[in-house]
Amino acid sequence: MIDKIKNLLDEVQSWQASKLEEVEALRIEFLSKKGKITQLFDEFKQVSPELKREVGKQLNQLKDLAQNRINELRAQNEQIAEAANKDDVSKPGVSLDLGGRHPLSIVKNDIINIFARLGFTVADGPEVEDDWHVFTALNFPPEHPARDMQDTFFINNNPDIVLRTHTSSVQVRVMEKYRPPIRSIFPGRVFRNEAISARAHCIFHQVEGLYVAENVSFADLKQTLIYFAKEMFGPDTQIRLRPSYFPFTEPSAEMDVSCSLCGGKGCGVCKGTGWLEILGCGMVDPAVLEANKIDSKKYSGFAFGMGVERIAMLRYQVKDIRLFFENDVRFLSQFERAL
Repeated sequence: MIDKIKNLLDEVQSWQASKLEEVEALRIEFLSKKGKITQLFDEFKQVSPELKREVGKQLNQLKDLAQNRINELRAQNEQIAEAANKDDVSKPGVSLDLGGRHPLSIVKNDIINIFARLGFTVADGPEVEDDWHVFTALNFPPEHPARDMQDTFFINNNPDIVLRTHTSSVQVRVMEKYRPPIRSIFPGRVFRNEAISARAHCIFHQVEGLYVAENVSFADLKQTLIYFAKEMFGPDTQIRLRPSYFPFTEPSAEMDVSCSLCGGKGCGVCKGTGWLEILGCGMVDPAVLEANKIDSKKYSGFAFGMGVERIAMLRYQVKDIRLFFENDVRFLSQFERAL
């Protein structure tokens, strides 16, 4: 019995373990219910009375040594495991992908900032509108053929309610609420019943502008648009105004800018013309002012409107408008990162 105890003492003192699993295996082998040390306690019952004191003392020392050694090995391996799980502060940091601003948001905000420098405030209005704000107050009389210029989404149960086809409806709301001078822009989403293709969509975004005050002339409109074009497309940008027709402005014009890719020489993007159509504009029709209770003999004004998608497609050379609405992160990740 004493020889067995001595052999186990030597074995316990030589224990080594490099994993917590190995420590647990030693505990089970020696200290479990069927372990080697536990079996010695069972054999202790057969020891002669004159040897029980000495054998019992050595047996308890063996058990205490084994338990202490198990605790030491477990603590050592727990420290090693904890250290392995800690981040190595000397390693390079892991970069996190940040979200990006949507290209339409980038362009819209750039437009807003440009006109803000000219003193234009920002106004907003509902996307679900009534006929008065979308058409009638903007010089679209009932049955007027100009209403056919825009394929409108009407509400079946109430044909007087529509999804706005332009943000000009916000112009009406601003003129109803405020008296001149009025200098404001109206960014927002609009809807038209059009087939979706690479060049057209039933949903798109506009930024329209309105300036009403005393003695406003077409020259004021032209200088405003020249400033916008140079700020948006570069200082060398030229503009061209072509006569056009809109029910709510007279005279009316379409504005082109010189193609920034070819410098006006002609390329595939501008179809060889050297010009790109950007927006429509004109002097506010006196009938529109009178419909909104503004004295057209005292006040005059100009208005303009542009498609955000159109400008974004030109700026970033995007050839399919549907990409702006598909939320493909491979496409969106190419644009400005959020800060």
